[in-house]
Amino acid sequence: MANSSTGGPQKRNSVKAPLIFSAVLALIAGVATMIFATGGAEKELRFDLGLIAVGIAFIASLLVSSLLLMTEKPNPEHLSQGSGVHRSSAKIPGGAGNVGKPTPPAADPEAEAPRPTDPTA
Repeated sequence: MANSSTGGPQKRNSVKAPLIFSAVLALIAGVATMIFATGGAEKELRFDLGLIAVGIAFIASLLVSSLLLMTEKPNPEHLSQGSGVHRSSAKIPGGAGNVGKPTPPAADPEAEAPRPTDPTA
């Protein structure tokens, strides 16, 4: 087992299980295609279509199973703390943590400035 960045053992995903799953699924698809593509009991089996179905089913199922294995992998704990771009929006002023809170009234600079007096009046 390999060590992760935190020092503990890291679980490795094996390649054997998706390969076996894809091979079994491809064989089932190939046999079913050979049988159903014949068009009757008196005609020959369609080995060409069966091999095409085996290849397509193997590649497609291997792709789907490998993507599912990749999405299952949990992120390391240090990634959830965030800094810079990945900061928690609850801590950002005006972020998601401030939704629903009243904002303090902004000071109007013209309201507090003394008005000049009219010398002609």
